[in-house]
Amino acid sequence: MRNALLLLFIFIFNTTIAQVSDFKAVNFTIADNVAKLNKGASLENLPVLAHKLTHKLPTKVEKFRAIYTWVCNNIEGDHYQYEKVSRKRKKYKNDSIGLLKWNNEYKKIAFKTLVKKKKTMCTGYAYLIKELCFFANIDSKIVDGYGRSIVSNIEKLDKLNHSWNAVKLDNKWYLCDATWSSGYTSADNIFINEYNEGYFLTEPILFAKNHYPLDKKWLLNDTLIQSDFIASPLVYGETFKHKVVPVSPEKMAVSIQKQDHITFSFKTLKNSTKDKVSLVQFNGNNEHAFKIFDLKSENGITSFKHQFNRKGFYDVHLKINNDIVATYTIEVTKS
Repeated sequence: MRNALLLLFIFIFNTTIAQVSDFKAVNFTIADNVAKLNKGASLENLPVLAHKLTHKLPTKVEKFRAIYTWVCNNIEGDHYQYEKVSRKRKKYKNDSIGLLKWNNEYKKIAFKTLVKKKKTMCTGYAYLIKELCFFANIDSKIVDGYGRSIVSNIEKLDKLNHSWNAVKLDNKWYLCDATWSSGYTSADNIFINEYNEGYFLTEPILFAKNHYPLDKKWLLNDTLIQSDFIASPLVYGETFKHKVVPVSPEKMAVSIQKQDHITFSFKTLKNSTKDKVSLVQFNGNNEHAFKIFDLKSENGITSFKHQFNRKGFYDVHLKINNDIVATYTIEVTKS
């Protein structure tokens, strides 16, 4: 029985990972160029826009790529709208009817802002992807759930705060997040457009590192449970850019004894042998690199070790090249 379960797990895992190569033979250059040629196009007539973006492209995945790329590079994240919606959700936390009434009124304003100013929050991105896909005869769904970041849902799922899309291509469902693909909001609340392709048709095992849907079927092949989701290391947009899945430690918060060594490892979903791997801590603006040893890479898994010689509490960050891709908190006690 145990062997049968192991084989089932391996099958599920391999099926999930196989998605990274589903469209590796497709060249998206033409689709991306179509999106660029239509930069600044109006949202007043979505059927016309969908036609412009897709009618010359031969396959559904290329059509979807053009839609997705256009949305990510032409729509701005609206921090003001996000904050307003968050305040209202808090205000009507115990009044679902009141929230529904307010939401029905406000979504008219939000839609007008999207069309006229090309500014929105996650629900607007997901809605626009879904509508453009509809006019291009592509099946897409809006997925609501929890986005985990350095400011939200860190230790518990207490804030339903995000929406993304599932899209059906070649009779198979894929996941994508146009909001987090499009860019980020700076410390002074200015939207910075910085396209991140890592959220495009992302492998479910990676997508589930910071997305947890209300409807668990949209985990697709990943069987993650809530407790494991909120206990896992924090990941970032750069994690998706590098297409890495943290493997160990499995949890963000780790407790060890002084003089113990700890193994850090991650799975790489793209072929790369030139990445520089490091483990760092920040003291104010100063970065301190820990000494690592037994660094090796085998079968797509990169691992290394570090020995903590002093007791204390450490915020440590796994870096690939110059990008932080995972964060852990290490409590070191007396031996």
